[in-house]
Amino acid sequence: MMQYTKIALIPAYEPQSDLLPLLRGLSSSGFTIVLVDDGSSAVARPVLIKAEAYAKVLHHDKNKGKGAALKTGYFYIERTYQKPYVVVTVDADGQHKLPDVQRVVEEAERYPGTLVLGRRDFKGEIPLRSRFGNALTRGVFRLAAGRAIYDTQTGLRACTNHLVPALLTIRGDRYEYEMNQLMELSRDGTDIREIGIETVYENNNQSSHFRVIRDSLRIYGQILKFAAASITGFLVDLVSFTILSAMGCSIAVANVAARVISATANYTMNRALVFQDRQKVGRSLWRYLLLAVSILAGNTLLLYLLVQGAGIGRVLAKILAECLCFIFSFLVQKRWVFSSAREEVQA
Repeated sequence: MMQYTKIALIPAYEPQSDLLPLLRGLSSSGFTIVLVDDGSSAVARPVLIKAEAYAKVLHHDKNKGKGAALKTGYFYIERTYQKPYVVVTVDADGQHKLPDVQRVVEEAERYPGTLVLGRRDFKGEIPLRSRFGNALTRGVFRLAAGRAIYDTQTGLRACTNHLVPALLTIRGDRYEYEMNQLMELSRDGTDIREIGIETVYENNNQSSHFRVIRDSLRIYGQILKFAAASITGFLVDLVSFTILSAMGCSIAVANVAARVISATANYTMNRALVFQDRQKVGRSLWRYLLLAVSILAGNTLLLYLLVQGAGIGRVLAKILAECLCFIFSFLVQKRWVFSSAREEVQA
C-alpha cells in the first residue's frame, strides 16, 4: 500500500482543555495536525497556545463557521504538504476516539478518492436533539440525494489528497457545508463509505456550538426553498385551476392551462433561488419543459383516475396528485434539469 502522510484537520471554536489530550494522542500516533481556530475569544487563548506544541494553528480573525474553518484547513494542507496524503477531520470536543480516527484513515488509504465517514450507531444514552436531528437529516438527505447514508452529520471524515480540490469548491461556510459535501459528491458519483465508530457525547453534548433552528435551516436550506417554491407554484396552479373550472372549462383544459401558468413561475423561482443555476437559460429550460410535460401527463391521468374512478372531488384530487409529484420533481430537477449548478465555486 502507498505510504500516505497522515494529517488530522481540527476546526475549533472556543476549545476547552479536553482538546489537549486529543492533540497529544494524535501526535504520538504519527499524525500531522492542522488546527483552525475559528475566531475564538480570549478565554480560549491559553488552550490554543498550548495546542501549538502539537499542531500548526491557523486563526480566523472572527467566527466564520465550521465549513469556512474546514476549507481554510483544506486550502493550507493542499498548498503545504507533499502528496500523497490522507486528511481526516476530527471534532475538537472529544467525540472522536483515536482508534476510530485510525480506522477511518486506514479505510481511506485502502480506497483512494473515496470519502470515508465514521458512522455512529446512536445507541445508549444519546441526547434527544442529536438522535432526532440525525434521523431527520438522514431522511431529508435520502430524499434529496437519492442514496442512503446512515450518519449524515458525522464530523469524522477522511479522504486522500485526490478529493481535496473538490472539497474546496463546495458551498457553505457553516454546518451546512458538511451536508452540501455529501450532496455534491453524491451527485458527482464519488464513492462514499461508512464504517462504524463509537458514539460519544461528553456532558450531554453541551459543548456543541450547533444552533438548532438557524443551522438546521442552513442544512435543509435547498429542500426547504424547493418546497416553498413548489407550494407557491401549487397555489398559483390551484387558484388558476379553480377559476378555470368555475368558468366551465373541462378538466383537461383547466389543468393544462393552470400548469402552464404555474410552471413558468416555478421554473423562475427554482432557477434563481433554489438551485442558483448559472448555466444558459436554454439548456435548463428545455429540460424543465420536458419534465413539466411528463409530470403534466402523469398528473392529468392521475387526476382523472381520482375524480372519475375514485369519485374524489376535483380540488381534493388536485391536492393529492400534486403531493405525489413533489418528490419526483425535486429529484429530477436537482440531478438533471439544474445539474451544473455546482459550477458556482466558492472558497
